[in-house]
Amino acid sequence: MKSEDTPFEGGPMDGRVLPVLLGITGHPPKTYRIPVPDPHGGPSTVLVYRRVPRTPSARMGLSARWKYEYDPEGAPTRRLNWPWSKPDATPSGKPDDTNE
Repeated sequence: MKSEDTPFEGGPMDGRVLPVLLGITGHPPKTYRIPVPDPHGGPSTVLVYRRVPRTPSARMGLSARWKYEYDPEGAPTRRLNWPWSKPDATPSGKPDDTNE
């Protein structure tokens, strides 16, 4: 498997460069999670870093190089909401039929 030295910005990993495994497309993962054990035996903390382009590209949407920026909130990744997907159920448990 191929890896690429990828810089980290912000948070506890600021300034470090780690080898990150590349996927099938040749890009590192969109989210990089680092578990940090608690020194007192409590639950571990997870540091979340998001992949961003290292330098702006002349071609829109294409970047050959990446870096990771710290996400202090560690929010879950964004999911797509397709218009043809199943509608959410109302509190009664039945599908919302307001479109009729």
